[in-house]
Amino acid sequence: MKRVFIMLLFFTVLSILPGILLSDVDKQVRAIRLKNAVVIDGKLDEAVWQNGFGITNFKQRDPIENAEPSQNTIVWVAYDDDAIYVGARMYDSAPDSIIARLGRRDSHLQSDIFQFMVDPYLDKRSGFFFSLYAGGTRSDGILFNDDWDDNSWDGVWEGKVNIDEEGWTAEMRIPFSQLRFKNKTEQIWGVNFRRDIARNNERDYLVFTPKNESGFVSRFVELVGINDIKPSRQVEILPYVRTKGEFTHPAAGNPFHDGSKYLPGFGADIKIGLSNSLTLDATINPDFGQVEVDPAVVNLSDVETFFSEKRPFFIEGSSTFNFGRGGSSSNWGFNWGNPNFFHSRRIGRAPQGSLPDYDYANVPDGTTILGAAKLSGKIQNNINFGMVHALTQREYADLDLQGNRSSAEVEPMTYYGVFRAQKEMNEGRQALGVISTLTSRQFKNDGLRDNMNSSAFSGGVDGWTFLDKNKVWVITGWAGLSHIDANKTRMLSLQNSSSHYFQRPDAGHVSIDSNATTLTGWAGRFMLNRQKGSWFLNSALGMIHPNFDVNDLGFMWRTDLINAHLATGYSWTKPTKYYRSLWLTFATFRSYDFDNNNIGQGFFQFGNIQFLNYYGINWSFSYNPQTLNNRMTRGGPLTLNLPNWSASGWLNTDRRHAWVFGLGSFGGRGKSGFRQWGIDGNIEWKPASNISLNVSPSYNRMQEPAQYLGSFEDATATQTYGNRYVFGALEQKSFSANIRLNWTFSPNLSLQLYAQPLISSGDYTDFKELARPESYDFNVYGEGNSTFSEDNYIADPDGPGPAAPFELSNPDFNIVSLRGNAVLRWEYSPGSTLFFVWTQSRSEYENIGEFELRRSFNRLLDIRADNIFMVKATYWLGL
Repeated sequence: MKRVFIMLLFFTVLSILPGILLSDVDKQVRAIRLKNAVVIDGKLDEAVWQNGFGITNFKQRDPIENAEPSQNTIVWVAYDDDAIYVGARMYDSAPDSIIARLGRRDSHLQSDIFQFMVDPYLDKRSGFFFSLYAGGTRSDGILFNDDWDDNSWDGVWEGKVNIDEEGWTAEMRIPFSQLRFKNKTEQIWGVNFRRDIARNNERDYLVFTPKNESGFVSRFVELVGINDIKPSRQVEILPYVRTKGEFTHPAAGNPFHDGSKYLPGFGADIKIGLSNSLTLDATINPDFGQVEVDPAVVNLSDVETFFSEKRPFFIEGSSTFNFGRGGSSSNWGFNWGNPNFFHSRRIGRAPQGSLPDYDYANVPDGTTILGAAKLSGKIQNNINFGMVHALTQREYADLDLQGNRSSAEVEPMTYYGVFRAQKEMNEGRQALGVISTLTSRQFKNDGLRDNMNSSAFSGGVDGWTFLDKNKVWVITGWAGLSHIDANKTRMLSLQNSSSHYFQRPDAGHVSIDSNATTLTGWAGRFMLNRQKGSWFLNSALGMIHPNFDVNDLGFMWRTDLINAHLATGYSWTKPTKYYRSLWLTFATFRSYDFDNNNIGQGFFQFGNIQFLNYYGINWSFSYNPQTLNNRMTRGGPLTLNLPNWSASGWLNTDRRHAWVFGLGSFGGRGKSGFRQWGIDGNIEWKPASNISLNVSPSYNRMQEPAQYLGSFEDATATQTYGNRYVFGALEQKSFSANIRLNWTFSPNLSLQLYAQPLISSGDYTDFKELARPESYDFNVYGEGNSTFSEDNYIADPDGPGPAAPFELSNPDFNIVSLRGNAVLRWEYSPGSTLFFVWTQSRSEYENIGEFELRRSFNRLLDIRADNIFMVKATYWLGL
């Protein structure tokens, strides 16, 4: 009894006394007004860097929390009417051991680094960071949600470094026009500094977040002494000109393509400071030709492949539009895909309209963005605010049918709008926010109304509240609505789509409405998170109504889902004689549809360990018991998920070395006969301080006993509601690799090469049909009275019986693909960049299921490549 009492007392103390802050209230950083100009050359030879206001009291966070740093650091802050200046002296007893790697801007390098972080609005939740690596590479971005950062923002600022016999030094000049702060005579900001000593894997801070706690910006110390400055409303214009040549291999006789095309273009990005805290970003005819290509994928599921945003205009400041995930430092999901209300890849997507009959067609690759504007910042008492408005062009396809030319509208002119606001209260202890999106299409061709929605609206509220004064427990959540307007044909197609499957014959809660012209649904999720202390807990309950749909301007994986999970674990952050850190987690989840069918259940154990030599291992184990499946038949009756298990593991080496290795494996088995195993690897070679080569190969083999192939109407199939749901046993083998070469000539000049080969084959056998609902039983064609022809893929379910035979298409496949690009980037002046880009793609598809690696590589070399060459120049103007 005494032991039980002690354990209860121990956990009680953990609950009521977590979040022991590193008490830095006595620390204060003072900025000095400049009397003489500072030359940003990385050398601290100006008088201002010799004053007695330097900051020295850094502490280690890694590898030994709260220990004294192995090397001393001194930081000074100064300012004038236009900018803030930071000077830092990083003493080093072994200057020849400083790791000074070079990389492209915003690269993550294993290198010595100095970082300046500032919260100029003093909201204790957000801010900016500016980093200088010892080799001179710059990195910058924003801080948000107290713990998170985003390096997509690129400010226009100066920074230089210098290595000498005492260590190395860094100088920064950051114009006030790049920051947001209140219009006050006396400024008080939050500030922090960080120094990394790469050879020791050491990270030092002025103030840091303990390893078993959360909250970062809220710990910043005060920066004082900045007086009589004014927020700038500077106008920045970034015009561009580009020329692009496309060299492809169209079909013989194609009247629209002779194999070469030259496309000049111009446009501009504009940034206007409307007030001391609001910024307007606008773009006219944007060009994203320098963006890295998307990887090739083989998707055999009924869910759309998600591709992340890579276009600079939409990436920058995208964290403003994060919805439903604030407050909590962790947002876990087990068998849950959180709907994204705003997925900017929808803007400028490929045209979606269907085409009439044609022999040849010239269809635009993407929809032209005529213009877009983004307004973001803070308004009144810590309200984070953001809007996006975009207009895309009406697009036409040129058609040729037996020599007769015509055109067809394939994408209407479309307006996209997003509004986001969130008010944080009580120093971020509570928050309440809203989001809304609108998509509105203007059709000239009424036939397009059958292909896409006329308009779509979504709206939601989100927020969080901490349950205790130490910010240990937090509840965060969101709730939202969606509404779609479309004609009857489009709405019928939408109801039958993989997002909804209203046609399911044994569903009691959804059904097809052929007269519907609207669709309205709701969704929401609430989560409890314990985010301070050695033990942690995360639990959530989420629901997505069958009618919910945000795919016009958002992204969702599925609907008709009720999902809950509970995860808990413990982390050991103090090094022992065996390891540096250890993390263990146990979790369980369960999912239902709105018909109360148990459609998912699982048990997990996962964790990681870092050893004393900085090698690490991650692992996971899972078990899924038998449940029902309402998607396997793609709109047909329920089936069973038979029990299965899976496991994975990953080993990585110390990233400080010239050669860095990672090796992982995964596998799984199921009672159904499902088998899967694979191996992943990663090799990084850094032969010089400015060169790195990374190769990540992967091989996967899967045996799926029942891969969906299609459904065929047959009144005699009474067991399965008048349809035959056909499957095949699939053996799929895939090899792919991501290959990257980074060669950086100077902090402003870099070359990046990227290539992704993909080889994937699928061999189908044992063609069959579902025998009965709520089972994993099948009638195999060729057994009993049924027949199946391997030559023409004709199946007769009952031979001489009344069922009519039907023909399948050959589902076997062998895909080879090679995609890649090369980008030479030169920032010839602050904010102004010149790009030279080469993109190449090769692909081929065959109806064979054999996987022959050597033959496939030879095919890749023999395939004629499509090449795109582009030169693009931008010039930054600050007015």
